Amino acid sequence: MTTTITAINSDPRAFVHMSQRELDDLFTAARTGPIPVGDTQGTAIFMPGTFIATLVRLLVGWFFWKGKVFTPATKDLRNKLSPLSIRGIRATTYVGESWLDGKNVIVIDYSKTSFVAQRIRDEIREVAPGVYLGKVWWGKKRIADFALKV
Repeated sequence: MTTTITAINSDPRAFVHMSQRELDDLFTAARTGPIPVGDTQGTAIFMPGTFIATLVRLLVGWFFWKGKVFTPATKDLRNKLSPLSIRGIRATTYVGESWLDGKNVIVIDYSKTSFVAQRIRDEIREVAPGVYLGKVWWGKKRIADFALKV
């Protein structure tokens, strides 16, 4: 199934206004896409479709997490943290099976690269050219969503 490109899935900031079901449907309908290269801008999505989602997006974006920097040559990435976009919390990247629907995804795996985030696993798929929607897992429990724009 091919995802239809619309204004809403090409602007990650709009994802916070979607319901969890709409985000899950967008994710499951998307193709895996290529592993991003270089700097991406991140959007945190927690409790989508609520006022809290907008507040979290703003607070996390200003103070904590700015996105990720992918380095395909070494099959890893670093998260951009703090208002200064300091590169920290490393993860490995590879194509694997989604815990959500069993189809291919780009896996962002912290289990062997980070003491702080070793129980975290992210999964991303490209929902529009250069726009990725992600799922965050803590162990086997899904805890949040996020978006990346290349």
